[in-house]
Amino acid sequence: MRNLFLFLGIFAQIGILTDRTFGGGETSSAGGVPTFTLDQAILTALQRNPDILRAEQEIKRTKGVIIQIRAQALPHITPSGTFEWTDPNLIGARILGGTGTTTTGPTTTGATITGATATAATTTGTTLSSSLIDSPPSQVSNVQPPADPSPTPTIRSTELSDISYNISVLGTQLIFNGTTWPSIRGTFFQRDSAYFAFRNTLDQVIATVKTQFYQIVVNKALIGVQEQSVHLLESQLKDQQNRFEAGTVPRFNVLQAEVALYNQIPQLITAQNNYRISKLVLAKTIGLDFNPLRGENPPLEVVGEMPYIPRTIALVDAIELGKQRRPFLKQARANVLNQIEQVHVALGQFLPSINTTGGGEWVSSPTNSSWHDISKGWIAEVTGSVPIWDSGQIYGQVKQQRALLSEAKISYDDDVRQVELEVQQAYSNLQQDRELIQSQEKNVEQADEALRLAKARLDAGAGTQLDVLNAQVQLLTAQSTRLQALFGYNSALAEFDRVTGAQSTYTESFANLTPRATRTKTYYTGSDVDATGKPKSKLSR
Repeated sequence: MRNLFLFLGIFAQIGILTDRTFGGGETSSAGGVPTFTLDQAILTALQRNPDILRAEQEIKRTKGVIIQIRAQALPHITPSGTFEWTDPNLIGARILGGTGTTTTGPTTTGATITGATATAATTTGTTLSSSLIDSPPSQVSNVQPPADPSPTPTIRSTELSDISYNISVLGTQLIFNGTTWPSIRGTFFQRDSAYFAFRNTLDQVIATVKTQFYQIVVNKALIGVQEQSVHLLESQLKDQQNRFEAGTVPRFNVLQAEVALYNQIPQLITAQNNYRISKLVLAKTIGLDFNPLRGENPPLEVVGEMPYIPRTIALVDAIELGKQRRPFLKQARANVLNQIEQVHVALGQFLPSINTTGGGEWVSSPTNSSWHDISKGWIAEVTGSVPIWDSGQIYGQVKQQRALLSEAKISYDDDVRQVELEVQQAYSNLQQDRELIQSQEKNVEQADEALRLAKARLDAGAGTQLDVLNAQVQLLTAQSTRLQALFGYNSALAEFDRVTGAQSTYTESFANLTPRATRTKTYYTGSDVDATGKPKSKLSR
């Protein structure tokens, strides 16, 4: 994975322009806790986030599927061999039992034929069946043997070898069918789909890291706001206690100040806990493992601010940009094209299938196990088949695949509408947070001034303690609202970049990961084309 990300850039909003291989990116603080800027957190997540690693492995899996399906169209060479040894005692038993067709066993001493009757010969090892050597009954009666008989003829059986073997090397080659080639094309689209899923995961991880990074920043700032409020309430309580001891205010003022202080402390505790949790969440996203040595210390620290950089956005252009660049839509396009090929695969079953087989075979001699006494030759075979009647099996598969193709097209159209919705939602959230920031900037100044005046009036005896407490609450609310608006704006901006496909740009140079087809017009997903990439008619736009 570390050799994977050799691309040179991530979009300008991330602020990264680097041509190095990533080695982690974090720095260590004085206490040994890794410290991350936003750019370093993103780079670390690109290396270690499990969703990205899984998406990478899915690309490798689909490449394996391509190799597997492509092999169906390529030659297959398969050597095979058998070796058999049979106990000589079993050889004779099989012959006597009538299981053999050739006389086996040790050589006989011969059979002496006298007159019309042949006497059974005795063997040195195995007694031959009389049905094999008995002569048929004589048709001539009272035939006298000649005075000088000729030499006695003998019947010899051939001894079989107890070792037999055969070796063959056969090659098979597909000549034609209607399913393999569409299947191969379909696997290419599966690979492309996995690649675009990988790209979509990258964009999601980048947006997530941005949001979680800004969440840590805003939680830290909220702690500061709560601490400031607690300190003010503590000083207010101390002032009221002094006044009570001096006899200028009643005991009620002291109690009211104490209640306000103790009501504020839980909010500070909650803010501190949210800050700790947000660090743990970011550590998990970027792939940091738990280190037992750190104990209760935080897994990381972040360095950065929440910027407010207003961006001029045209909604119509943003929607079109999202349609053209979102990997999410390109993945849906790849799924549609794959389903088209699956329809072709189903239809291809109606076509004939032709295969050829050829090779050589070496067979041992039945009477001699020597390698020099073998039979050898060539084998060639061509087989073909055509489906004539299958009771509708292929037709049913075609109907299924066509229905799946229609589902994929419907899903693509719905995905287009989903992109439009996500862009409009992100655009609306950006507008809301931008207006909140603008409204709260002035409000914080006014609330701070109101608190100062309330305290001055109380000191002068013209105001009440309740006025000071109310002013303090209003200032706290204004500060918190402004911080939340800043966080919301930056989070919405990260989401807007994701849904418009502008989250990141790549120099497609990482190791054999980008299919060539993904850089062609095959995956153009603008508003002027349909689910299959064909131009839409003007009426359908």
